[in-house]
Amino acid sequence: MSDPGVDTPAPSGGGQLPRRKGFGAETVFRTGTLAAGTLVLVIIVAITAFLINEAVPALRADTANFITETEWFPNQTPPVFGIAAIAWGTLVTSVIALVVAVPIALGIALYLSHYAHRRVATTFGFLIDLLAAVPSVVFGLWGFTVFIRPVRTFSIWLNDYFSWLPFFGGDGPFGRSFLLGGLVLAIMVLPIITSLSREVFLQTPVPDQEAALSLGATRWEMIRTSVLPYGRAGVIASIMLGLGRALGETIALALTLGFINEITFNIIENGGNSIAANIANGFGEAGEIGRGALIASGLVLFAITLVVNMAARVIIYRRREFTESAA
Repeated sequence: MSDPGVDTPAPSGGGQLPRRKGFGAETVFRTGTLAAGTLVLVIIVAITAFLINEAVPALRADTANFITETEWFPNQTPPVFGIAAIAWGTLVTSVIALVVAVPIALGIALYLSHYAHRRVATTFGFLIDLLAAVPSVVFGLWGFTVFIRPVRTFSIWLNDYFSWLPFFGGDGPFGRSFLLGGLVLAIMVLPIITSLSREVFLQTPVPDQEAALSLGATRWEMIRTSVLPYGRAGVIASIMLGLGRALGETIALALTLGFINEITFNIIENGGNSIAANIANGFGEAGEIGRGALIASGLVLFAITLVVNMAARVIIYRRREFTESAA
């Protein structure tokens, strides 16, 4: 006896049974997902329109080049402000965070997925996931009051022995710098990259791993030939999510950077600023033009984040296309 809710194939005698058409669960699900996706696009367009509408008057009043100017004085007469220095600070702190966090996160993820005992992996995985629940203001206060001391000592050591490099030169003072902000960001993005990478590594097909081991590969050789290639797209996605968190971080950087607008390669001297931290520090005292200028900088941050996510999608798509063609 056939299920009345399932289409039945036509009998071989040439007769054809009528198909049952109705407003079933699949139709509801398809309509709901389409509506949700459309709503997300509408929200993104609405945010973009709002940012542009609020930013245009301030950009018209700006007497400097908004892209190349490093000064930020939108409340003076005439207003002079630009995005160059704070955009530079945003990128530098994010790069430092990824350079520090990615190797550590991938190492922890591989250890938890392929080396640690199950009970140990569960316990440590839970503790790492807890880091993602810590508010950013807590990280900022911890970095400003506690973590700044070892970072200052480390910065002085770098300056003593590697001052011939432009990254570690200068005469001080050291402390609230790109290095401090980047290291705090690294701790903040670490649980995101670790958790997602671990889940990706655990999805590696068991037959692939067993085949590598049966051919005489060591555990590391099995990971290098089976696990890492399989999870490369997922690892890239996790890194891009971590980068998105680093680019948009506000309070932690507002407390750990020196709030000095300059483009410099030196990461240990006091100074530096970022787009999000500049908005947090300046919005309360900003006038009409100042608020428009901050919103314009938010529009730039929105565009940077959008470009990063689009680039990640392109990388993942090309990787998947290459894998499918090779198979």
